[in-house]
Amino acid sequence: MLNSNSMNKLQTLKGFRDFLPKDALKRTWVKNKMISVAERWGYEPIETPTLEPYSLFKGKIGEDEKLFYKFTDTISSASRRKYSRHALLDRLPAGEYHQHGDEAVQQNEQYRYAVDAEVIAENLDTYLAIGFKKPVVIFNNRDLMKDIPYSAIVAIDKLKKIGEQGVINNMVQKGINKSQASDYLKFVMDMKPDATVKTIISYLEKSGFGREYYRFEPTLARSFSYSQGPIWEIIIEDYETGSVGGGERYDGMMKRLTGLDIPATGIAFGFDRTVEAADQLNLIPEELTKTKALVTIFAPDLLENSIKVACDLRENKINTELYPNENAKLDKQLKYADKKGIPYVLIIGPEEVKESKVVLKNLKTKEQTKTTIENVISLVK
Repeated sequence: MLNSNSMNKLQTLKGFRDFLPKDALKRTWVKNKMISVAERWGYEPIETPTLEPYSLFKGKIGEDEKLFYKFTDTISSASRRKYSRHALLDRLPAGEYHQHGDEAVQQNEQYRYAVDAEVIAENLDTYLAIGFKKPVVIFNNRDLMKDIPYSAIVAIDKLKKIGEQGVINNMVQKGINKSQASDYLKFVMDMKPDATVKTIISYLEKSGFGREYYRFEPTLARSFSYSQGPIWEIIIEDYETGSVGGGERYDGMMKRLTGLDIPATGIAFGFDRTVEAADQLNLIPEELTKTKALVTIFAPDLLENSIKVACDLRENKINTELYPNENAKLDKQLKYADKKGIPYVLIIGPEEVKESKVVLKNLKTKEQTKTTIENVISLVK
C-alpha cells in the first residue's frame, strides 16, 4: 500500500500533468489535424528546446512576464529566440510543450501584411478542419495605438472582463489621470479600420472566408509589450471559455534578438483549450485507438500459440495487442477489448490449434468466424 510520502513522490511538478491513453489519444487527434492543415499551407516543422535562458525574455514581454516559470536554470517558451538562428527560413510552425503555433518570417517588405492575412486564414482553416462550426478571428492593428502608453493598452485589453469603469480604474491605479484614462479608452473604442486591416479583410474574403468568420475589434489590444502591427485572437462562438489562440506581428522583437530588420508574424494556438473545446462540442471521434486487434490467451499452455498469431499480424502491419494476463478469463479479455475500442478479437483455443485456424470476432457487429490467419490478415487490413 502506498503511504502519503510515496504519493507525494508520484505527484507531477506544479503546472504539469499526466495524460492517460484516452485523453492522450484525443490530444493526438487534434494535434494531427493542426499539423495536416499547416502542411497543406506549406509550413514545415521545427523543434525547439523546452528550456531557455530567462535573460532572453526579461523585460521584453510586458506584464505577462509574471506568468513565466523561473527555475535555477531558466525556462521560456522558445517561441521567439529560435529566429535568431533560423531567421532565413520562410515559415516556421512551432511545437512547444502543450502549444502549437504557426510562424512566418519573410524579407519582402511589400508582402508584409499579406503574410499576416495568410496566417490568419490558415488559422481559420485549422479550426474548420477540426470541425468547429463557428470559429471567428477578431483582429486589430496595434499601430493604431502608437500614441497610447503600454500601461493603458494592458488595461484596455481587459475590457471584456472588467468593463469600461474597470478599465479606467485600472489605468488610474497605474498613475494615469482619470480624464486622460477616459480619453484613451474612448479613442480606442472609436478607432476605424486602416489600410492594414483592410488588407487582411480583402485577403480573407478572397480566400473564401466571409464576414461570419472575422470581425474588426478596436478594443483588442494584446497585452504583450512586443506586439505590433496586426494582432488577432481566435474565438469559438459556441465555446464560452475565451480565446483559443492569439497572434501578432513582432518585427521589433526580431530586431532585438537578431540585430536584423526581419518582418515576422505568428500565432500560438491554445492547445489545451482547443482540445477542451473540441471535446466539449463532441468533435473528437469516440474510437481513437490505433490498435486493430487483440489476441486473447485461451489458457496458459496456449500462450505460445497466441504470441505466434500476434507476431504474424504485426509482421503484416496490423497494430496488435496481446492480452497481458495468461490466467484471465476469456470474458474479461473481451470486455477489455471492447472498453478500449479495439474492433477485432482473435481467440485460439485447442480446436483452433489442431485445425491451424483462429476465431475472429468483430466486436462492432458481434459476428465471429473460424478461419485461417491469412484470411484474418486480409479481413482486418
